[in-house]
Amino acid sequence: MVITEIRGEERSAGGTRAGDGRRAAVLPVVVGLVAMAAYVRTAMPDVGFWDTAEFQTILPIMGTAHPTGFPTYVIVGWVANLLLTPFGEPAYRMNLLSGIFVAGAAALAVVLARRLTESTSVAIAAGLGLAMTPTAWAIGTHADPHALHLALVAGLLVLLVGWGDAHAAGSGRADRWLIAASAVFALAVGNHSLTLLLAVPVGLYVLAVDPKIVRRPRFVATCVAVLVGVIVVVYVQMPVRAGIFPAPLIYGHPETWDGFRYVVLAEQFRGSIVDPLGNLDVKAAELVALAAAQFGGLAILIPLGFVATLARRPRYALLSGSALAVTVFFSASYVNADISRYYLVPALIAWTWLAILAAVVVDQLPMSASGRGLQRASLVIAGLALLAPTVGALPERAVAVDRSADLGSRPWTDAALAAFAPDAVVVSWWSYSTALWYAQHVDGRRPDLWVVDDRTRLDQNLGDVIDVIDANFGTRPVYLIRTGPGEVVRLRERYVIEPIGNGQLANVYLVEARVAATE
Repeated sequence: MVITEIRGEERSAGGTRAGDGRRAAVLPVVVGLVAMAAYVRTAMPDVGFWDTAEFQTILPIMGTAHPTGFPTYVIVGWVANLLLTPFGEPAYRMNLLSGIFVAGAAALAVVLARRLTESTSVAIAAGLGLAMTPTAWAIGTHADPHALHLALVAGLLVLLVGWGDAHAAGSGRADRWLIAASAVFALAVGNHSLTLLLAVPVGLYVLAVDPKIVRRPRFVATCVAVLVGVIVVVYVQMPVRAGIFPAPLIYGHPETWDGFRYVVLAEQFRGSIVDPLGNLDVKAAELVALAAAQFGGLAILIPLGFVATLARRPRYALLSGSALAVTVFFSASYVNADISRYYLVPALIAWTWLAILAAVVVDQLPMSASGRGLQRASLVIAGLALLAPTVGALPERAVAVDRSADLGSRPWTDAALAAFAPDAVVVSWWSYSTALWYAQHVDGRRPDLWVVDDRTRLDQNLGDVIDVIDANFGTRPVYLIRTGPGEVVRLRERYVIEPIGNGQLANVYLVEARVAATE
């Protein structure tokens, strides 16, 4: 296929290739810095609850997170925590790290869109648009591995498209692009299992670009070896930190084969895919609503963007279209997560389609061979048009995602730690356990406490909540953190339990005695 190249805006009459190269390198960085400024302004300043607090704890101590373990994120986060030491507490550093990842993804989106369109203006629009998409912006404000997932997939797409272009040009260095893509894919697998959904789309793209690659077993073996080697190096972190050099906080037992498989394959989340072929009309309506919320008026142009991509870059359309379709299909049926995060990669892909659509529209305008100035102006206008809905929605989006005043779990944790008696057992559950673990393992506060999470009971074979209370009551103070009113009623049938405070500590109970009838 002959790829139409829009080059008019890329160099002035007296421009040089060196100048173009510098601009090509600088502009993505500028976009990333603009995005980072927004994320710093809206970032959560302290420790959160739930998974946010878990990652803020696990990364600085290089422990093991909940399934699938996220070893790439853990390793990178541990290094980043050291490098970002001047920037506040570890919790804030991990929040800042997410902003760095999403800003990096925005910069890579500029590189990708520019390669796909040969237009700097629309590429900048795509990068800034991705950065200010509500879901991407929100992920950039707090610790979450999906931020790194977005950055790694953006890098993967850049490498795959670069390989395709280099192969089409007959470059002798084309193979290096695909080998690098294999390594990035492996890192992405170690970061989030959503990457596995991209395996078939990537395979189809590789075969579409180079059907004869199957006749090069040595090169294929090299790519596979890089892929497997990087995955092994990344995942070995889990058994090493659980066994040989144990971290203070480990999820499951990844030092054993059964435990490793349990975490990596996320066996506890089996059954989270619900009726994938059912209620397709409802799912389609929800997807349309989600697209409208993320893209505003541009949402209606996304299908046209795919058509333009199919016409102009058919192999990229195969890669990105199949990747978006399989990710959306999976996410629409998955019920055990904040699903909006699962649409980050589809959002990235949609922005590249919109960029290609803008470039194709400009390419179809009637212009004389000497009309480079008009062409350049048209591309700038197209870029501004792409950004217009985002710019118009910025004030509202900034307020919606702003977590700069969110102190998270800090007030609750401070009050709880001050209230707990020495050497107490705290029978907790996930949301509050992670905040307490941060206080213990990162801040070094109250090491005398034993926080018994529901996960702790499983990993240490402690039985149910009643078993834990009975094993410790009378020898150590026992506190309960429960939120379900039904559970509290059942526990009161066996124990005298009273809340230790009002307001934020209303869900923290002290076990004062056993009910006489149960003795």
